[in-house]
Amino acid sequence: MTALVSKTAQTQDDVIDLGKLFGILIDNRWMIIIVTMVFAIVGVSYALLATPVYKADALVQVEKKSTGMPALGGDMADLFSSESSATTEIEILKSRMVLGKTVEQLNLTTVTSANYFPIVGKGIARLLGQQQSIDVEELELPKHEINPVELVVKDQTKGLYQLLNSEDEPILTGEVGKLATANTATGEYQLLVNSLNAENGDSFTLAKRSRLNAIQWLQANLSISERGKQTGILQLTFMGANPTQIQAILNDISENYLLQNVARNAAEAENSLVFLKRHLPEIKKQLNTAEEQLNKYRQANESVNLDLETKATLQTMVELEAQLNELTFKESDISQRFTKDHPAYIALLDKRNVLLHEKSKLNKRVEQLPKTQREVLSLMRDVQVNQQIYIQLLNKVQELNIVKASTVGNVRILDSAQTYSAPVKPKKPLIVVISILLGGMLAVAIALLKAAFNRGIESPEQVEVIGLPVYASIPLSDTQLSIAKKIKTMRQPKVEQVLLAKVNPADLAVEAFRGLRTSLHFAMMEAKNNVLMISGPSPAVGKSFVSANMAAVIAKAEQRVLIIDADMRKGRIEQQLGLSSSQGLSDYLSGQLPLTELVKTTSVDNLDFISRGAVPPNPSELLMHPRFAQLLEWASKHYDMVVVDTPPILAVTDAAIVGRLAGTSLIVGRFEQTALKEVEITKQRFEQNGIEVKGFILNAVERKASSYYGSYGYYQYGYCTNEKNFK
Repeated sequence: MTALVSKTAQTQDDVIDLGKLFGILIDNRWMIIIVTMVFAIVGVSYALLATPVYKADALVQVEKKSTGMPALGGDMADLFSSESSATTEIEILKSRMVLGKTVEQLNLTTVTSANYFPIVGKGIARLLGQQQSIDVEELELPKHEINPVELVVKDQTKGLYQLLNSEDEPILTGEVGKLATANTATGEYQLLVNSLNAENGDSFTLAKRSRLNAIQWLQANLSISERGKQTGILQLTFMGANPTQIQAILNDISENYLLQNVARNAAEAENSLVFLKRHLPEIKKQLNTAEEQLNKYRQANESVNLDLETKATLQTMVELEAQLNELTFKESDISQRFTKDHPAYIALLDKRNVLLHEKSKLNKRVEQLPKTQREVLSLMRDVQVNQQIYIQLLNKVQELNIVKASTVGNVRILDSAQTYSAPVKPKKPLIVVISILLGGMLAVAIALLKAAFNRGIESPEQVEVIGLPVYASIPLSDTQLSIAKKIKTMRQPKVEQVLLAKVNPADLAVEAFRGLRTSLHFAMMEAKNNVLMISGPSPAVGKSFVSANMAAVIAKAEQRVLIIDADMRKGRIEQQLGLSSSQGLSDYLSGQLPLTELVKTTSVDNLDFISRGAVPPNPSELLMHPRFAQLLEWASKHYDMVVVDTPPILAVTDAAIVGRLAGTSLIVGRFEQTALKEVEITKQRFEQNGIEVKGFILNAVERKASSYYGSYGYYQYGYCTNEKNFK
C-alpha cells in the first residue's frame, strides 16, 4: 500500500499542472509587478541619461579602371590601367597611412572630457542643457607624464583657468586663446585652449594618447562596406558622441584617401619617366655613333645605292628592331608589377621569341648579299633603328609628362560626410521594451524557482498521502499578525489584547478552532485519558498559538480546560494569556513549588494555566520524574480537557516523554514552511516511542491561487452576522 501511495505521489509530481503554475504567478503578482516596474524605471532612466551616439556617413566611388590620359589609348592606356577591388580599397582606407594623417590634422591624440557627477551627472546636465565643452588646440606634456591633468575654470567671463597635475598641484594658469607654458621639475607643459564653455569651478580632464592608440580608436568606430555587389561604391560610416567632430573626421579620411590615390597613380608615371630619361642619353649616343660610321663608309667607298629588294629587307629589319625595343620597354614596366609566371609576362616573352625568330631568318638572307651592300645595309639599319628608338622615347616622355600632369586617380567622393540629426544610439523604445520584458521574465523565473524549491506543505492532501489525517486547517489571520507585532511592545499585555479567540471571536481562524473542537470531541472518546499533547517537527510552526486558542475555544463550550506549558526551554504561552512564566512546571517538578500554588487562573472563563517556570538545565529529566505523571493524573480528574504544549520532537525528546502519558497526540505544521518529509519523520519518531499520532493540524494557511487551481481552496467562505438586519 505504501509503495502504491509513493508511486502515485511521484506520478503526480511528474505531471505539469498548468493551473497551479498560473496560480503561482497570481500569488506572486505583486513581486512580478514590482520587479518589472524596477526594470522599467532602470530602462527608462538609462534611455534618458545615456550619452546619445550620432552617425555620419559618406560615399566614395572606386572605378574599376583608370588611365592618366584616356585619349592616349593603345599600349600607353594599357600600361597605366589598373584593376581595383572593393576589399583592397577598404583595407587601404583603414590603414595607418590614411588614418594617421587624420589623427595629425585633427589633433586626435589630445583627449578631453568634462567632469560630471558619476554615472548620472552627464545625462542630467544634457537634459538640463548645462553641458560643458572645451576646444584644446595644443597640449604638450612631459614625455614621462602618463597621468591625465585637470583643468579647472577660475573665471568664466575672462576665460581664466588653472591646470593641475594628477596630485592636484597647480602647474600653470592660462587664458582662453593664448598659449600657456610652464617649466617644472618634471618637464615642460604647453596648453592652448581655443574655447571654453563652463561655469566657475567646473573641471575637465585632459590627456594625451599615442598616435597608434588614436588610429585604433578611429578603426574601432569606422565601418566601411560596399553598396551592392561589385558596384565599387563604398559607404563610410563613423559613430561618436560629438556630431561636429565625427563629420570632420569622416571628411578628412575621405580627402586623405582621395589624395593618396592620385599620388599613387602619378607615381607610376613618374617611375616610367625616370626610366626613359635615364636611357635617352645612351640611345642618343648610339644614334650619333651609327651615323658617323655610315658617313665614313660612304666617303671611303663613295656613294653606294641599294636596290629595291635590299631596301625592303632594310625596312623589315628596322620594323623588327622597333618591335623588339618596344617589348623591352614593356618588360621593364611589367616586371615591376608581375612575376614571370603571370599570363601577361608569358605572352610578352612568346611575342619576343617570334620576333627573334623572324630576325634570325632575315639575317640569313642578308648574309647572301654582296659584301658592299651587306655592310651598307648593316650601317643603315643601325642608324634607322636608333633613330626610331630615340624618336619613340621622346614621344613617350612627352606622353608621360601629360599623364603625370593630368592624373586624377580612380577614386572620387560622391557624397561628403553628413551627420544624422537624430542619434542612432541608444534606441530608447527598444531599451524600454527589453527592460520590461527582462524584468517580467526574471520575476516570473524567480517565482517559479521559489515554488520549485519550496518543499513546504501546501494542502492537506499532501499530509493525508502519508496516512496522517488532517483535523484542521487554520487560516492565516491578519488580526493575529497585528497582535504579534504589538505584543513585542507591550509590557503587561492583557488576554483581551493578545489572545485571538478573545480579540476577534468571529475571525476565520477562530472558526477553524471551533471545527477542531468538534473533531477532538469524537477523536478523544476512545482515548485512555483526556490529556491532549500538541507538538510539532520544528520550532516556529505555531504550537503555542494553536494550544492557547484551541483551549480558549473549548473553555467557551462550558468545559474546564487546563493548559500546561511543557516547553520548559522556550515556552511562550503566558504571553497570549497575559500572565507570568514564573512559578511554573519546572519549579513544581524540581520540588520547589507545591501543587496548590502551581495552577494559575486566567481571565478566560473555565481556563486555567500552568506556566513553564524557570528555565532548568535538565528539562527532559524533570519530565521523567514521577511528579509529572502525578500532575497529569490529578489534572485529568479535575478538568474536562488537559492541553499540554511540548517542544518540537525533532529538536529534543521532551515530546516523546509527554506523549506516553497523553491519551491523544496531535502534530502542528506551518503552511509552506513545514516540509512533508519533516512530518513523516516526526510521525515515525513518535511511533518508534510507542506513541500514536492521532492527526495533523495545518497552521497559517494562506489563500493562494496556486492552491486553488492545484486542488481546491480552503476557508473560502465566511459566515458573519449582518448587523444591518438588526437596526
